[in-house]
Amino acid sequence: MDDLSPSDLKAILHSKRANLYYLEYCRVMQKDGRVLYLTEAEKENLYYNIPIANTTVLLLGNGTSITQAAMRMLAQAGVLVGFCGGGGTPLYMGSEVEWLTPQSEYRPTEYLQGWLGFWFDDAHRLKAAQQFQQARINFLLEVWQKDRELKLEGFDACDALIQQALDIFNTRTEAAEKSSDLLLTEAQLTKILYKYAAEATGQGGFTRQHQSVDKANSFLNHGNYLAYGLAACCLWVLGIPHGFAVMHGKTRRGALVFDVADLIKDALVLPWAFICAKEGATEQDFRQQVLQAFTDHKALEFMFDTVKAIALQASTPEASEEPDI
Repeated sequence: MDDLSPSDLKAILHSKRANLYYLEYCRVMQKDGRVLYLTEAEKENLYYNIPIANTTVLLLGNGTSITQAAMRMLAQAGVLVGFCGGGGTPLYMGSEVEWLTPQSEYRPTEYLQGWLGFWFDDAHRLKAAQQFQQARINFLLEVWQKDRELKLEGFDACDALIQQALDIFNTRTEAAEKSSDLLLTEAQLTKILYKYAAEATGQGGFTRQHQSVDKANSFLNHGNYLAYGLAACCLWVLGIPHGFAVMHGKTRRGALVFDVADLIKDALVLPWAFICAKEGATEQDFRQQVLQAFTDHKALEFMFDTVKAIALQASTPEASEEPDI
């Protein structure tokens, strides 16, 4: 164990990692070659280990601090770190989604080169955005069809209302001539999904308000930021800067994170936000449920597969394996 260095802890590919942590009121430090967080109990201090080799993102909330030594080990293990408010939102880096990303001089370049190969062409960038939207819907159908818990809560991909909404979405997505058309179509579908989820969980009259304090809106904000963490991790591993968005606009520095996060938000975050709100769950209960859903349905792996396929679609060789960085 004494011969183990942080760089040896990266055997688990990022797409296979299972952990995303939110910590508050604690101190993150390095001790005996491990990254720990320290909480202060009434009579004693308690140390808990963070398994960094199997972790993608570390969110630090209220009352947290972190040492330089811990940051060094997290960076060597490829863990992204973000400072945020209570409950996981908002992320404190201005109004954009940005992260403290590990430094590496050996980042892969093929995915960035492939991405830029189409990104400056409006038609090709629109095609990539359409592919994102189609992948998003395919993932929703796959998850809602096979997730028994969601079906028991009333989320059925075969429901006539959902099928009609998705048919309209597919038709308008294929006919879109610019990214603003896609954003309008996305907003219309999301509004229908919100209404469907609210009625399925007995929360009629729901209105999406990002600043609202009701549980459904709060859980949606919280879950979305967890999805942003996975999306940021995916893009960092593949070496694609967050500014090269295909749908959310070229003027937002973190816009590509939103594009990638959207792949899983409707399928997983949206239903569980309403289900947990109906059950009166705590923030921690909701977070655990969503993270378990991410793991069960291999959400991060799906993000990697989708982004890699779009980045390399113009290349003649087959897509290479995920880089081990």
